[in-house]
Amino acid sequence: MKRTLTMLGLESSCDDTAAAVVRHGEGGSPEILSSIVAGQGDLHAEFGGVVPEIAARAHVEKLDLCVEAALADAGCELTDLDAIAVTAGPGLIGGVLAGVMCAKGLSAGTGLPLIGVNHLVGHALTPRLTDCLAFPYLVLLVSGGHCQFVIVRAADEFHRLGGTIDDAPGEAFDKSARLLGLTQPGGPAVEAEALRGDPDRFAFPRPLLDREGCDLSFSGLKTAMLRARDDIVARNGGLSHQDRADLCAGFQAAVADVLAEKSRRALARYLDERPSTPAFAVAGGVAANAQIRAMLQEVADEGGAAFVAPPLPLCTDNAAMIAWAGIELFRAGHRDDFTLSARPRWPLDDTQPAMLGGGKRGAKA
Repeated sequence: MKRTLTMLGLESSCDDTAAAVVRHGEGGSPEILSSIVAGQGDLHAEFGGVVPEIAARAHVEKLDLCVEAALADAGCELTDLDAIAVTAGPGLIGGVLAGVMCAKGLSAGTGLPLIGVNHLVGHALTPRLTDCLAFPYLVLLVSGGHCQFVIVRAADEFHRLGGTIDDAPGEAFDKSARLLGLTQPGGPAVEAEALRGDPDRFAFPRPLLDREGCDLSFSGLKTAMLRARDDIVARNGGLSHQDRADLCAGFQAAVADVLAEKSRRALARYLDERPSTPAFAVAGGVAANAQIRAMLQEVADEGGAAFVAPPLPLCTDNAAMIAWAGIELFRAGHRDDFTLSARPRWPLDDTQPAMLGGGKRGAKA
């Protein structure tokens, strides 16, 4: 097989339209030749969250432009590529479908191989893109739609240790921000407010810490935020700036405490396997939160594992991680044809029972 691969990646699973070109020669470090991300924040701002239909239309309008820009920034032509990788799920089905159809069109027009990538695999393999981590390593995938601890054994082999049984942390951040009248996405807004707040003023719960294992729950925290807000409003007739900051600080501290303790448990189980170069990585949008990163760093230090947190632009949704996952999967022999389907649900570890239920469309996670 060709030792140096150049991969175009497409990502459109939620509200960011992205395209990127990544190159890797075996034995060397990966190179991100370009990474284009077109956000949709302005389109969804007035709705307080992502509207799937609006997101899907925006992806259709922007995908080809992002591809053109990514190729131009990389100094590449389509003929310089070895394959095309695209997020085929999980995500908002309209957006995923737009990306898959764009990739199929490019593949059909160029004859380049097509590789469908699980969005979660992209996040899980990002530490190899940024830090060349050796298998196996432990990763905490923590974002707006997902939260799980996974031992990454290979580019196509994952073992889930636990995850959320309801809301993901990013979802809880978004909903809490909405309750407090903050902007979306909620994570950065809550983090900014929390810098001015007292994390000890409100007694937010730490769900599931009294239960063994690595599973998490964040729905109760969202409810606690609602009740605390309503209590202040009932007593004072509204929220002051300090009230809002204290609520954010208390909420963020609760999320960080839960993630830290559950990470400690997951790390212990991973270390029981005696990996030769133990490493604990975090990936996903919530990994951009400074307090959470700091606490996870402490957990890794306590366990004697290297800690890896990708640069902030590679924590949120991007196509560089999809291109890199495409390179890894391509080398592992994975190929897709034009029967590749867009999948709203696609668990990383399908050997275990679904955590969030199933249905006609399959398991959520």
